[in-house]
Amino acid sequence: MSSTPAKAEAIETPDVLIVGTGFAGLGMAMKLLDAGHSDFVLLEKADDVGGTWRDNTYPGCACDVASVMYSYSFAPNRSWSRMYAAQPEILDYIKRVVKDRNLEQHIRFNTEATSYVFDEDSDRWSVRTRSGQEYRPRIVVLAHGALHQPNIPDLPGMGRFKGKMFHSAQWDHSVDLKGKRVAVIGTGSSAAQFIPEIAGTAAHLDVFQRTAHWVLPKADRPLKDFERKLFKALPLVQQLYRLLAYWTHEVPVLAFLNPKLLRVLELASLRMLAKQVPDPELRAKLTPDYKIGCKRILLTNDYYPALQRPDVDLITSGVAEFTETGVKSADGKLHEADVVILGTGFSTDNRCATEDIVGRDGITIQEAWRDGMTAHLGTTVSGFPNMFMLMGPNSGGGAQSILFVIEAQLHYVVECLRMMRGRRATRLEIRADVQREFNSRLHGRLAGSVWNAGGCDSWFLDHTGQNRQSWPGTGTSYWRATRRPDPKAFTLTSRAGGRRLRVVSQPTDSQ
Repeated sequence: MSSTPAKAEAIETPDVLIVGTGFAGLGMAMKLLDAGHSDFVLLEKADDVGGTWRDNTYPGCACDVASVMYSYSFAPNRSWSRMYAAQPEILDYIKRVVKDRNLEQHIRFNTEATSYVFDEDSDRWSVRTRSGQEYRPRIVVLAHGALHQPNIPDLPGMGRFKGKMFHSAQWDHSVDLKGKRVAVIGTGSSAAQFIPEIAGTAAHLDVFQRTAHWVLPKADRPLKDFERKLFKALPLVQQLYRLLAYWTHEVPVLAFLNPKLLRVLELASLRMLAKQVPDPELRAKLTPDYKIGCKRILLTNDYYPALQRPDVDLITSGVAEFTETGVKSADGKLHEADVVILGTGFSTDNRCATEDIVGRDGITIQEAWRDGMTAHLGTTVSGFPNMFMLMGPNSGGGAQSILFVIEAQLHYVVECLRMMRGRRATRLEIRADVQREFNSRLHGRLAGSVWNAGGCDSWFLDHTGQNRQSWPGTGTSYWRATRRPDPKAFTLTSRAGGRRLRVVSQPTDSQ
């Protein structure tokens, strides 16, 4: 008996395709609606929105940016419970925004984009998903973020370990840590949050520290009822809170760009260390040997106290190998463990390394970035027309809220689309010479910053030793740079009939 073949899904042709439903992707959708564009689709590989705030559910997960700065300025949250919100509250805010703006009708859940190919005949992208569905948008916006691929280190003998092992961004809630011997590998931002939460639950906690981190106190507290009532009754009050938080995060960036000014922050951190850790031997282990700001600064009030519990040991001799029953440190000691938790951060060297993205003339993103990630203003890449990135290379905000940076990029993308419409262009591409000159200036400015010259190895630096994450300036300077796209920085072209392209905007001699 013959069977009828499955009917192929119809090709969708939205004007704009957004990949990802974290803060960046959802913000892009809202700004398109505000600009009068409703012909867009969001692809989400998971079954819910939220991005990193959906995926990271480890105990103690919270934001290290003040909550009044960690919401859209165009969709403020008047009911934050704390000065620094925890993951469940942030995720709840994201879901509420989706509902309030009726965005779910535009989202295709459980739909993972696997390949992007630019069609030069139609000036559209062909985007295919894991299920075989094809989308042919005019514009692609990649909004899957920089911190979404867990970094799983290849340590000797990991495969031999017979206990449970998981990354903090893939927390296994089925594993009961009560009464267990737990080894934590890494002491970065995530580990500094979950270590105080699981210490005391686990029978014993071994914390493997490769590098000591600079720590500053976190000005966290519950927001009072009268403050939340004021936010709702007088929105200007919340705007003033937001302004104060903005400049609190903005001022340190000036010191990061001029490391001589960082001594004040170092003294504040050392004072906190001396106050919270009276044991000189432990204090020495926790004292960094590099410039503050070179690595991400930890904002926490309970990390140092957790390390001084009698059931917690800090191991600084390094991981030599895993055994069936635990982790052997470089000094030859075996640390028995039932559970190993990897607090080893995220892979950021090439955030599109595993993606099949093919641009103009068949160039792949891997070929374009063979010497390291580069872009123009962190949003456009030469060779990849009609494609925008959010939180792309060198658009990280230093100490500033990434949401402020994202909002600047959302504005910039909308302005680029407006420029295309005004010039009746069907293709927009940043010029290669503009991108090269921009990155030359950018890395020249970064060379003297603490991120490049602070004496440490951090996730800001790629395999070439270049900083591919940070913006070499304040959030204010990035905001100014993205206010209005320069038409002369782009090649803008339009279909003129048949297969020919008519030049709409091209560089002048002065460019």
